[in-house]
Amino acid sequence: MRLYHIALAVLVSCIWGFNFVVAQTGLADVSPFVLCSARFFFASVPLVFFVKRPAVSFKWLFAYGLVNFALQYTLLFSGMLAGMPAGLTSLLYQSQVFFTLALAFIFFKEKPTRLQLVGILVAVSGIVIVGFNKGSDFSVLGFILVMSGAMAWAAGNIISKKIGKVNMLGLVVWGNFIAWPPVFLLTYYIDGKEEIMLSLKNMSDLSMLAIFYIAYLSTIVAFSLWNWMLTSFPVAAVVPFTLLVPVVGMISSALVFDEPWQLWKIGAGALILCGIAINVFGPRLLQKSSSYFGDSRSKR
Repeated sequence: MRLYHIALAVLVSCIWGFNFVVAQTGLADVSPFVLCSARFFFASVPLVFFVKRPAVSFKWLFAYGLVNFALQYTLLFSGMLAGMPAGLTSLLYQSQVFFTLALAFIFFKEKPTRLQLVGILVAVSGIVIVGFNKGSDFSVLGFILVMSGAMAWAAGNIISKKIGKVNMLGLVVWGNFIAWPPVFLLTYYIDGKEEIMLSLKNMSDLSMLAIFYIAYLSTIVAFSLWNWMLTSFPVAAVVPFTLLVPVVGMISSALVFDEPWQLWKIGAGALILCGIAINVFGPRLLQKSSSYFGDSRSKR
């Protein structure tokens, strides 16, 4: 990867990390269901009329849009509205890595390595620390909803794996288009027509900017760049940059919302990031060390 490729990977991670702060800003005067509906609508219309539908059966496309977008972001935004701060949310949301590994084992019989299990245990210990500090600056309901959103993201990853290699921009645009009607119906059922109209009428400029940031920068631009990098370079060279997402999320949340950095939060964050790092870098380091020592023995 050249320097500008690395810069693009860092840019995508920064966009996704700052997305949690933007979402919390948007939720200040808009319900999570209205925010989701607006996000899915603007991320798909009018692009859906110009981007070709991906070559996948409607059943799997519907499942992808419903789980990876509608369910995931409804749970995420609801959890943040219920009291989960942006920085801590960006950290806990990376637990989707381990939920994905668990689901891959269940549905594809992909057995995790011992090193991956070590990484999972390390990260889970960090999540347990967060759980023991409930009520300090977040709610139990918010914690449950955010973790459920991470599980939905993992399920979306499994559906994406089942779908296979398709045009990612088409999958994202059509997935958002499919997610919009059920979320809008849910919004209408829960918030009601009057509440929806009141939210739209009283929507601040910041909330409007938040919707456009989430729909275009975080969804269309970032996902497109990420897919281009995944198809242009080895996955092992690209994926580690996602470790920057919670770092950017926690720093930006502290700067924008003065989110406190208690000692337990720093410790939990270090454990979760360490667990993810073991899963991302561990297999390659183990393979390199094995080949190095193997070569050393053969020379002897």
